[in-house]
Amino acid sequence: MNDFYDLLGVPRTASEDDVKKAYRKLAMQYHPDRNPAPDAESRFKEITEAYEVLRDPEKRSRYDRYGKAGLGGAAGGYGFHHVDLSEALNIFMRDFGGFESMFGGMRSQADTRRGQDIRVTVKLNLTEVATGVRKTVKLKTLERCETCAGTGAKAGSRPSPCGTCGGSGEVRRAARSVFGQFVSVAPCPTCAGEGQIIKEPCEVCRGEGRIRGERSVVVEVPAGVSGNNYLTLRGQGAVGPRGGPAGDLLVMLDVKDDDRFERQGENLVHDLAVSFSQAALGARFSVPTPYGDEALDVPAGTQPGTVLQLRGKGLPRLGQSGNGDLLVRVHIWTPEKLTAEQEALFRQLAALEGEAPRRGSGFWSKLKEALGA
Repeated sequence: MNDFYDLLGVPRTASEDDVKKAYRKLAMQYHPDRNPAPDAESRFKEITEAYEVLRDPEKRSRYDRYGKAGLGGAAGGYGFHHVDLSEALNIFMRDFGGFESMFGGMRSQADTRRGQDIRVTVKLNLTEVATGVRKTVKLKTLERCETCAGTGAKAGSRPSPCGTCGGSGEVRRAARSVFGQFVSVAPCPTCAGEGQIIKEPCEVCRGEGRIRGERSVVVEVPAGVSGNNYLTLRGQGAVGPRGGPAGDLLVMLDVKDDDRFERQGENLVHDLAVSFSQAALGARFSVPTPYGDEALDVPAGTQPGTVLQLRGKGLPRLGQSGNGDLLVRVHIWTPEKLTAEQEALFRQLAALEGEAPRRGSGFWSKLKEALGA
């Protein structure tokens, strides 16, 4: 069962909200931290893959028309690939805040002390997308308390092993029934699963092992990203309490629209207005690209809707070599008002140019080709 709609159990008319609800429900069922079944991980990856496509209107449209074949690198530049487990977990974390925030349940000692993930947004312009960029973000977060070196214990003292669980962070309870003996494992209620007790807490952090602070993180944004992408910086989130591992930093990318271009994957489209005389006689123009202006020759006899191509002047292909192209759409500009001199010249031209081409002539074939009809 590989159809994305079947995987999520939604009809093809499902709204974006319906898709999100269906994925959330299935993620609760198949999340590897919750479901120990051998096939849970593969199912979790499959439904996440389906969700990533159906939640995006453009990807969903291509999938509806062409299936998975429409999601390839040549189809709009999105690039389809099967997600691995780490990607699936990141997607789940991005949209729902992680497994623990939704489900609770058993966690290891390290997990109970893991710091929170931090989500930030980095704004980019098209030039930065074209070249890649290094951004510095300032975070207001929880940092390790230097007074107690993150232990939470007062200077000269140290945490003691929990007397209830013996330092394991877990308590086991055995119960007998007609079917035999059952053993349940739960976090220790005395130490909250940490395995140790702080009898003399640090006066600065009050036993937390961390305090509020600020720091800067450098984010390397690769070339070719889009607003659908995000970056995960492992261990750059808030530090955990009492020496616990830090969470992650999730960098959401916000690409500002550039009114000079229409983005189509790695290709860019620029609209160029030319006059009658320039289209008829040919002319050289300077057109913008993300890398600076480039000269473009519009050949004599260019028709409206003609698309001229500047190879390699589009955006880099994310994670691949090479660039897309800059596609220049030619539009014939008609003046709305004429001076007396211009009107006289146009009347002279009208007397000389003759009738427009009839249907079936070579002109119409070229026009259809230019317009992609």
